[in-house]
Amino acid sequence: MSCCCPHAKSGGKLFSLFARSYRRRFDNKGFEPSQMQLVNGLKQAGYKNKTILEVGSGVGYLHQTLLLQGAEQATGIDFSDEMLKQATDAAKEKGLTDRTRYIQGDFIELLDKVDEADITILDKVVCCYPYPEKLVPGSLAKTKKVYALTYPRNRWFIRWAVESMALGLKLLGSSFRPFVHDPDMIEKMIRDAGFKKTFQQHTPIWLTQVYEKAE
Repeated sequence: MSCCCPHAKSGGKLFSLFARSYRRRFDNKGFEPSQMQLVNGLKQAGYKNKTILEVGSGVGYLHQTLLLQGAEQATGIDFSDEMLKQATDAAKEKGLTDRTRYIQGDFIELLDKVDEADITILDKVVCCYPYPEKLVPGSLAKTKKVYALTYPRNRWFIRWAVESMALGLKLLGSSFRPFVHDPDMIEKMIRDAGFKKTFQQHTPIWLTQVYEKAE
């Protein structure tokens, strides 16, 4: 299958290398600060008895935690087959197999196979995708109530770090690239889809936002 995101295959291979370490890190240390902010924003919006779609779900610990705390069902989508294998194993250990579904591939190409959910989450995903004008509207179209995301703040030192990382990946022969997309552009796409920002916090690197669909 062709991929509208040209570095999806390379990104899947790259992130597969870190799948086990990502899972171990969460087991040992829990959520990162930006993820704690995201969970707090989702608590404010309300996620109990809600369905979740997590784009770029990685090893699954974010939506699995929400399921353990009262969410109803979750679908996780990721480039990396190894990430999803770890997520599937973790769901089985937690007794969540019947409440989780995992799909490997490029989200934009999978739109017809993905059901709408009450809540959509993109945790550190916008920065992994070259076409936010496809990713953001596509994921918003699958969102019934709440849209939550973390992505890099537009600061010079963050842009410098991301550009340096991109150069390093190029030298290593990987076609995967990270990005710092304009937050104003992202916010406009979300507002234009009928969502209102109800929560925002940040760390030195990450911007955390939660939007709710206007009545």
